[in-house]
Amino acid sequence: MQPKDSLEHRLLGLQDNMFNFALTLTASREEAKDLLQETTLRVLDNKEKYYENVNFKGWVFTIMHNIFVNNYRKIVRSQTIIDTSKNLYQLDMPQDSGFDTPAQAYSIKEINKAINSFANDYKVPFSMHVSGYKYEEIAMHLKLPIGTVKSRIFFARKKLQSLLKDFKFFGEM
Repeated sequence: MQPKDSLEHRLLGLQDNMFNFALTLTASREEAKDLLQETTLRVLDNKEKYYENVNFKGWVFTIMHNIFVNNYRKIVRSQTIIDTSKNLYQLDMPQDSGFDTPAQAYSIKEINKAINSFANDYKVPFSMHVSGYKYEEIAMHLKLPIGTVKSRIFFARKKLQSLLKDFKFFGEM
């Protein structure tokens, strides 16, 4: 039997709270159960990284949130079509873009046109980020410091907002 103040005992006491949090993240009971199980295993595997003066519940919920985000990014990446045209860094989109009308597709053309007008130093990291790559992955791939990657994505986002500020997207009035 575990002492009442052991990590394992506290983790067992949090299972209901963890399940409720997982349910808010996934909106599916089955996926919430999977997330709860994966989080519990990850906490137990990394119990040596927990320090007593740290909020245990916050630490566990952060692990759960990070697992959820990483799983979501994997799904997004797996649904992305890799563009093999001459311009290898066009904004990749899932096959089913969700756009039903030519007017809505025109909006995407305008966005892609604006992104393609960027210098490669900004276009490449921004397109990779939109495709679901993490900052660290982009930095490794482009052999750049992570701070440079983050600032280039930030400036690309600001430039895109500026270029499209007067553009009316379908549905806006």
